[in-house]
Amino acid sequence: MLLAVALALLVAQSISAVLLYRAGENRREQAALNAAAFRLVTANRAEQFSGRRDRRQAERRGERGREGRDTGNGRRFRAVSERLRDQAQPDGRPRALRVETADNFLRQPRERLHPELQEELTRILEREGINVSRLLITKRAALRDPYVRERPRLLRWLSNPENARAQLVIVGLQTPDSEQWRIARVIVPQPQAGSIRTLLLQTLLIYLLLVGLHFLLLRRITRPLAKLTARTEDFGGGGEMVPLEEEGPSDVRRLVRAHNAMEGRIAALLDEKDVMLGAIGHDLKTPLAALRVRIEAVDDTDQRQKMAASIEDISRSLDDILSLARVGRANAPPEKTELSALVASVVDEFEDMDKPVTFSQSERAAIDVHVTWLRRALRNLISNALRYGGSAEVSLSKAGDTVALIIEDEGPGIPEDAIESMMEPFTRGEASRNRSTGGAGLGLTLARAIAEQHGGKLVLANRPEGGLRAEIRLPAGSR
Repeated sequence: MLLAVALALLVAQSISAVLLYRAGENRREQAALNAAAFRLVTANRAEQFSGRRDRRQAERRGERGREGRDTGNGRRFRAVSERLRDQAQPDGRPRALRVETADNFLRQPRERLHPELQEELTRILEREGINVSRLLITKRAALRDPYVRERPRLLRWLSNPENARAQLVIVGLQTPDSEQWRIARVIVPQPQAGSIRTLLLQTLLIYLLLVGLHFLLLRRITRPLAKLTARTEDFGGGGEMVPLEEEGPSDVRRLVRAHNAMEGRIAALLDEKDVMLGAIGHDLKTPLAALRVRIEAVDDTDQRQKMAASIEDISRSLDDILSLARVGRANAPPEKTELSALVASVVDEFEDMDKPVTFSQSERAAIDVHVTWLRRALRNLISNALRYGGSAEVSLSKAGDTVALIIEDEGPGIPEDAIESMMEPFTRGEASRNRSTGGAGLGLTLARAIAEQHGGKLVLANRPEGGLRAEIRLPAGSR
């Protein structure tokens, strides 16, 4: 959310900066056009006034000599005005450059005309009563203009680094009553100093206010949500569950309140389930024990052994079902355990029963586990390996942040397309793992549930040399 807000602000400020820059450029161009229009209109009216005054004086005084003197006075007056215009103002900025008269409007190489400015200036001049025959506008760096380079005062002004990049708008006007061009030069106003700095400060202030406000708001929302997420992930992991504190905005508080209520209902259902499973286990095992005693009175040894095996098979199935139902409802928290010692103790149990089980490879790894459950998972996998492969080889390896308990056999394996389904409850392979070999199809299911209870997983794979490889992969920081 913060990244999205920051990105949106960046895009908005970028668009604002572009619009402000274009608006500033338009204002500077408009100011230059107005100044050029003013210079051309003033020059045109000055010429008209000077011409009318000279004609009146000539008519009043008569003859050529007097006209020459008056015309000379007019020329001297205009020359003084032009020199004053070319001088600098007290603050160092140049005064308006004089309007020249030329036979042609000369452009330098790579200079282009600006039709949109030409149309706008034409409208301005025609509003002021000047008939426009042709009007051309180009832009040029002030230091590249011959007129500027001939004037030391302007060159001194341009020698200042702040003014070195000054631009000229050069306007050429031709009216219907004259074939000559009137050339007006206007210095484009410089961009306002500090505008970029102001925009950056404005952007920084907006970021501090909006992003900071969003951060505080989102933190108030996400902190209770993070606690709720962690609580949901830890639910059923054992230990006393204290209701979460209701904090944050009203919607989040309602969510936490609803979660606490749901957690209480689920805990009550699980407690009822445990009580019911205990009752079922007691009610079923008691008659099974009585049957086990009664079959001792059967004279036929083969029948007695078959009946005892059936009762033992029912008892094991019942134990597996009850164990599977209780996985995840450990009453005691996990304890730090050295896995190599745990595996060695389970392997010793099978060796004591003269079972071909070996512990070939071991790496030391101490993690938090539920010892009783992990023993049950190992026993189930080793029993499966013995039942279907005749022998079992157990090893322990550690790679990065994962610890693997590995059980390998030399049996027929499992078809690749049936590996996943074999970990489902009451599922047995028809060809290689049938009912005659024993089991109710809960051993792999229970091992997988125990691995997932510890934050890990059970992985089954056929070995290239034959047989099945079963791995209980646990995180090194397993609970």
